[in-house]
Amino acid sequence: MNALTHWVHPSIHSRHRNEPVAKNRLRLLSYNIQAAVASTRPHHYLTQGWKHVLPHLGSFDNLDRIAHLVSDYDVVALQEVDAGSLRSYFINQVEYLAKRGHFPFWYCQTNRKLGKFAQHSNGLLSQIQPHEVVEHKLPGLIPGRGLMMVRYGHSDNPLVVLLAHLALSKRARFQQLDFIREIVNQYQHVVLMGDLNCQPQSEEMYTFLESTHLCEPLEELHTFPSWRPLRNIDHILVTPSIKVSNIQVLNHAISDHLPIAVEIAVPEGVHLAG
Repeated sequence: MNALTHWVHPSIHSRHRNEPVAKNRLRLLSYNIQAAVASTRPHHYLTQGWKHVLPHLGSFDNLDRIAHLVSDYDVVALQEVDAGSLRSYFINQVEYLAKRGHFPFWYCQTNRKLGKFAQHSNGLLSQIQPHEVVEHKLPGLIPGRGLMMVRYGHSDNPLVVLLAHLALSKRARFQQLDFIREIVNQYQHVVLMGDLNCQPQSEEMYTFLESTHLCEPLEELHTFPSWRPLRNIDHILVTPSIKVSNIQVLNHAISDHLPIAVEIAVPEGVHLAG
């Protein structure tokens, strides 16, 4: 496996820097924000398509609304974030959300670089300092999909959070989920969050869940499209050692996806503080 380890960006707000971590529960959220383009009706794909290429002032209002939402959570997985290009006024949207949402730790994984026109990325916002963040490039015919592996706690018994945005192609998703499976099965305490672009009953998801210890929540959590959610393609999956409560889809129509949130109990023996 190709992996490149990066250090997490330093604390942004010094008031958080020396605060001890004494959490036994964590609030997690996953959100495909569509680069702060507010597609909340079917016709917006046509009428607002230009916003995926050119800057628009409304993106800052959208980002501020997202920052207000995510500020209530401990760990946030973001998909379809721009790392700084023309359409985002050359602002890294992950960093912007970290500052506005008061997250001391953030990380941006840029998977598809289109010069000044787009910097397609995944993002992490965290109130807790990770021990390690590792980037993986996911397989697929068309490059540009990535997986972030975030380790919290000591290396002998970590909580591993995986952040992903999978391909539109079923064949590529099979390859990508097989890649992720190898990582998942190395650890006891794992959370996988992101836009996996497939539903729980899909062949590739069924195969993936059968070959790992990850579990899908019992509730049907439809997140797409945001104006009339019919498909469950955004997921938070956990291994059996992680107890889940309060899983829900949030009515926050900024993107063409709705965010999904969950509260988990930190497994016994996992120490989150550095």
